Amino acid sequence: MKERILIIEDDEPLSKVIGLHLEKEGFEVLLARDGIDGLRAAYEHHPHLVILDILLPRLDGWEACRRLKEMANVPVLILTARVAEADVLKGFECGADDYVRKPFSLAELTARVKALLKPVRSAPSDPRAIVLRNRDLELDLARHRVTLRGKALELTPTEFRLLSCFMQNPGKVLSHSELLSQVWGADYAEEDQYLRLYIRYLRRKLNDNPENPSYIFNVRGKGYRFREA
Repeated sequence: MKERILIIEDDEPLSKVIGLHLEKEGFEVLLARDGIDGLRAAYEHHPHLVILDILLPRLDGWEACRRLKEMANVPVLILTARVAEADVLKGFECGADDYVRKPFSLAELTARVKALLKPVRSAPSDPRAIVLRNRDLELDLARHRVTLRGKALELTPTEFRLLSCFMQNPGKVLSHSELLSQVWGADYAEEDQYLRLYIRYLRRKLNDNPENPSYIFNVRGKGYRFREA
């Protein structure tokens, strides 16, 4: 079955170019020209990933992203002409999983799309290797499910990838560049602000106090370490 991508972009020529390219890459593509129609399409067609512009009519991309994340745990890739760090961080705070600055190459966009879809594609086939456990924390790679003390946690795809990376390396110090490369891709190896932001999100969902952590430990000058199983 083809993976379905919803493009919410009011620039019709641009959305058609992106759509045609992604179709050639083997994806099914849906197009919407404003935030309201985009939410409706997401509700009706259940895309595997959403490409979302920020400057949209009727409902801007920030609010559309928030509502998409309330609707489903779908990866959201933001397209933006904004270059300020505050705007990028605002996108992540709204729940975005990645962003691409305009103008961009179709090759870069495709690489980001495939990276966001990778967790689903790369789930291990050996059922014994699917579930990672660390005391009261359990992560099911195949079902994309996390439980803490038996209670399900709602994680975004990026939070899930970050936690998975930690849980596959318990007790090991992981540098900022290692985590960024594994979770976001090699192009992000220097983007420390993304990592700090998502560490904060993940700690919040794990109820992990950064002043007295139980799960994620800062290792000054080196990176982060997840507790040993």
